Amino acid sequence: MKKKLLLAACLFMIAASAFAGQFKKGQTLYVSTKTVTLKDGSGNFAKNVGTLTYGDQVKVLAVSGSKVQVQLSTNSKTSGWVTEGSLTKKKITKTSSGGKVSASTKELALAGKGFDEESEGVYAASHSNLNFDLVDRIESINVSDYELEKFISEGHLKGADE
Repeated sequence: MKKKLLLAACLFMIAASAFAGQFKKGQTLYVSTKTVTLKDGSGNFAKNVGTLTYGDQVKVLAVSGSKVQVQLSTNSKTSGWVTEGSLTKKKITKTSSGGKVSASTKELALAGKGFDEESEGVYAASHSNLNFDLVDRIESINVSDYELEKFISEGHLKGADE
């Protein structure tokens, strides 16, 4: 069991490093998660300066590790730092009805993970031993920046001083 866990962790790290540094200055990207908070810096405890939503088109201003400084294409005054994982090179088109995306919350969450309803169904059918209701409950948990900062600081976790 420990060997499998170690192997899985190694594979995850390899996959994560394959995606690291995939974005370049000047590149056009799209927000691939339901929402993402813009920060005023690349540190863990940088202040929130705004929010982007699924499908927003952004331009890369800078890259620092797994953080990307972006500027909203439709409003040059809206800029900040986000995590690489919340962006994609794939074009996401919003509908013309007020810029709203015509997708359910579940579809947005799946899209952010590279799933759609059909692929999730296939995966669920081949992994009937997994508790998908528990995954949905975990995904619905929201932790405020204050709670996160307190947890990291009180636990003396790496990055608490950033």
